[in-house]
Amino acid sequence: MDKVFGRTQGLKKSELKRISNLYRRRLPKDRVLTPELAHTLAALSAEVGRPLSLVLDREGRVVRVAVGDAKDVPFPEEGWSERRLSGYRLLHTHLGPGGLSRPDLSVLFLRRLDNLAALEVEADGRPGLLHLAFLSPPRALEEDWRVLPPKPFHQYLDLDLWGEVMALEEELSRQARVLEVRDGSGERALLVGVDTGEGPEAEAVLRELAELTRTAGGVPVRQILVFRKSLDPRYLVGLGKLEELKSLAYHENASTLIFGVDLTPAQAREIERVTGLKVLDRTQLILDIFALHAKTPEAQAQVELAQLRYLLPRLVGKGKEMSRLGGGIGTRGPGETKLEVDRRRLQDRIAHLSRKLQDYALRRQEARQKRKRRGVPLVAVVGYTNAGKTTLLRALTRAGEEGEDKLFATLRPLTRRGFLPGVGEVLFTDTVGFIRHMPEELLTAFRATLEEVREADVLVHVLDASEEGALERHRVVRDLLLDLGVEAPVVLALNKADRAAPYDLYFLGERLGGVPVSALKGTGLKELKEALARALLDLGVRPQAWAQYT
Repeated sequence: MDKVFGRTQGLKKSELKRISNLYRRRLPKDRVLTPELAHTLAALSAEVGRPLSLVLDREGRVVRVAVGDAKDVPFPEEGWSERRLSGYRLLHTHLGPGGLSRPDLSVLFLRRLDNLAALEVEADGRPGLLHLAFLSPPRALEEDWRVLPPKPFHQYLDLDLWGEVMALEEELSRQARVLEVRDGSGERALLVGVDTGEGPEAEAVLRELAELTRTAGGVPVRQILVFRKSLDPRYLVGLGKLEELKSLAYHENASTLIFGVDLTPAQAREIERVTGLKVLDRTQLILDIFALHAKTPEAQAQVELAQLRYLLPRLVGKGKEMSRLGGGIGTRGPGETKLEVDRRRLQDRIAHLSRKLQDYALRRQEARQKRKRRGVPLVAVVGYTNAGKTTLLRALTRAGEEGEDKLFATLRPLTRRGFLPGVGEVLFTDTVGFIRHMPEELLTAFRATLEEVREADVLVHVLDASEEGALERHRVVRDLLLDLGVEAPVVLALNKADRAAPYDLYFLGERLGGVPVSALKGTGLKELKEALARALLDLGVRPQAWAQYT
């Protein structure tokens, strides 16, 4: 007997058997129902005294049978795509008169069903009025759904269901193409920030979230700032707001929700269940960007370790992709549950990567000791991500890689030789960019890399003077350096001075000091080198013999 879902408690075996036989039914793909199915459904529903629900695919096959309303039906997940309809339709009964309820229409919308049909069951068990609804095309004037007038079921027997569905699919495809031309290709995402009283800080986090999304290859189609006194422990922003976001995602053809705060595992599951969208939080997004830019074996190991540490407490069983066969003594009997095996495999991988990174750390330590024996000063270039650190390093050393206008484009330290007037040869090293609320998993995984900063003689703090909120970004970097225990003197470089407004540059100079430079155009580099030389000489660094002639 095929499984019957929903509220089956209290039903007799014979009743369940007859309900299960509905799996044998098949409808023409261009018809909502047939007279035979209408009479069978109505009679069975009246007999058991409960509504019945059928999920059918586009070939007219019954793929789910459930006892209960539309909300009680577990829909198949395979074949689901946010860019079109789901390919499933729902036919269910209503005991007594009444149109489509709000929960019925919510299932139509959230599941992107081809069609929703509700058949009224009269007191004598005969089929009565039929209620039909279809999704409205995005940006239509009506609501998210189109409800047809209720009619006796036999008046809808000739409705061309296939034609209705194909017309809607074509309109969805056309509007998706229009949006892609307007906004560019890529995964379309709604960005959700939460303001619990932070004010401008919450707005800055949301703007930064859009920049992160673009760096990850996504298209931020809308930014929504939600104001709440406190966060909902289950839905984060509340169930009503999630339904609004789902509707907005439909109209913007967005498949992903990205939140500017970290989600608990329970919140992520509930939001995904309610909206049917892919759900990411800020930490996941940053980890994805790091994975995208990790090119060297060390950087790849660091990113994988951070991702696994993030995933471990969120593991709820990952299916076949983490299963493996075992055998021999001690493997017979019940053994480990699937979830325990998944956790153990993750922990084994984390331990392996940790040992691997320790080896890399030892090599870095040896390289630092060699540099110290040579007596060559080390200058670390630090700053907020995308402030222009790599471009400045290239300008100072006339070597190295070109910078990119992306967040976290540099994940591995780039060390290059350069010269400072009055000092001589120095080593400049680039580092991972900082960001506000830096994920702890990344700080832990990249700690060995960040040791370069702690070992430096002098730091160049690169601040994007043209960026709105430069003072706040300066504070973020300063606080992270304090957390890392960095005590070296800092020379501030007000980068992108050519793009900054004159007043903003003057204001930052008055508040923070620093040397205005343009790493791209090469202006201010002489003054910056002189400031770095003075800082090194103040530390007692001995000039090399020929340095007086430079």
